[in-house]
Amino acid sequence: SRPGEIKESQEDFLDDSSLHIQVAIVFGNSDFLEQLPVPLVLYIISFLELEDIARLSQVSRRFEMIRNSNALWENIVQNLCDTITPEMKELAQEMGWKQFFTNRLQLQLQLQRRRQKQDAQNKTQTE
Repeated sequence: SRPGEIKESQEDFLDDSSLHIQVAIVFGNSDFLEQLPVPLVLYIISFLELEDIARLSQVSRRFEMIRNSNALWENIVQNLCDTITPEMKELAQEMGWKQFFTNRLQLQLQLQRRRQKQDAQNKTQTE
C-alpha cells in the first residue's frame, strides 16, 4: 500500500497496538533513535526546549552522553545568543560550552579577569 500519515495523540498511540506494529514494520524492532548518527540527533535536539534537553539523560546512556557533549551546548549557546565574540568563544572552548552557558556570573568575572590580564600584558609590551 502507499505511504500515508496517521495523526494520533501520544495516548492514542500508546493504547493502539496496531500502531505499534506498523511502526515496528517500518523501523524494525530496534530503537530507531539509538541508531541515528550523532550530528542528526544534535540537529533534532536543537528544536527542543531546554527543559526537554535536561531530561535527555533519562532516555539512555547514549542520550546522556549527547546531552553533556560540548557540541550540543555549543549549538545551544549559538542559537540563543545574538553575538558571541571571539573572546567569549575562546573562553567557552577552554571551560566547556555547557559550563559556559550555565555559569553566567562566573563567565562575567572570568571575562573581566581575562581583559585585565590582557591589558596588563599589553601595557608591559608597550613599555
